[in-house]
Amino acid sequence: MHKVTLIKGDGIGPSIMDAAVSVIDASGVEIEWEEQHAGLAAQEQFNTPLPDQTLESIHRTRLVFKGPLTTQLGEGFRSINVAMRQEFDLYSNIRPAKSWNGIDSRYHDIDIVVIRENTEGLYAGLEHYIGIKKNIAESIAVITREGTERIIEFAFEYAKKNQRRKVTVAHKANILKFSQGLFLKIAREIAPRYPEIECDERIIDATCMHLVMDPHQFDVIVTTNMFGDILSDLTSGLVGGLGMVPGANIGHDAALFEAVHGSAPDIAGQNIANPVAVLLGGVMMLRHVGEDQAANRITHAVEQIIDEGKYVTPDLNPASRTGTDEMARAIIGAMD
Repeated sequence: MHKVTLIKGDGIGPSIMDAAVSVIDASGVEIEWEEQHAGLAAQEQFNTPLPDQTLESIHRTRLVFKGPLTTQLGEGFRSINVAMRQEFDLYSNIRPAKSWNGIDSRYHDIDIVVIRENTEGLYAGLEHYIGIKKNIAESIAVITREGTERIIEFAFEYAKKNQRRKVTVAHKANILKFSQGLFLKIAREIAPRYPEIECDERIIDATCMHLVMDPHQFDVIVTTNMFGDILSDLTSGLVGGLGMVPGANIGHDAALFEAVHGSAPDIAGQNIANPVAVLLGGVMMLRHVGEDQAANRITHAVEQIIDEGKYVTPDLNPASRTGTDEMARAIIGAMD
């Protein structure tokens, strides 16, 4: 029995999370879900977007399955996602982008994993205004040896464990010679420890261009926090969009699994949101806890439903009238 903190989230979150949980429960794995709150719903109920009881639950379970959360722009509480990553030191973000038969996209046979440092960089939260008029704002990017060593090692270990052939280090050391220079320097120190894995270095802007021109040359990409945030959305676009891409946030003592898309409040409550991304986040969670058989059952069922293209949400097939709930039931049926 696995205990998991369940955060359904905002907007379409409750709908797609209910669908994903129903599929996971039908897969045969035993999970005790401990539902907690975060985001706008928590703000309204508890006067904070990240209540103490939610943090306490995560400290107990050390395993989180989370729907999309809404963070207000501008001043106020910073990103809830960032806060949770830093609270539990979830230093590694994994975002796989893989092509699916049955989904029309610009490229085929794409299989790229972006591994992003998750707690430092420009998302460290070190920001302030200069002067009483607040006409100048300053953000500080933090790159540490410890943080860089562990994310580079994580990327190479991931490649080794998953039979990957190459790790690309994406950086901007040609301009940011201290912070990005340190990141690249440490990557060059660690790469020779893995002679069986090719190491490739690319400047971040060139990486974006090459991903658009020929994405098949990439395998695993490791980079700093904000660059990884941007690249993972780019790679999502190569395989049909954010509705098909899950994410994992891994630390030494806790792990959080989610979709990478937003809360889409404009379609909330309409039962048309695609549950696949968050469901695949659940698959990553199952593999993390050693439930590979259940993970495989779900993955094969999702592949079958998407290949058939009949019982999928309208974003995958504009002619379809299948709702979120109905797609989940079809996936459960395919597992049977």
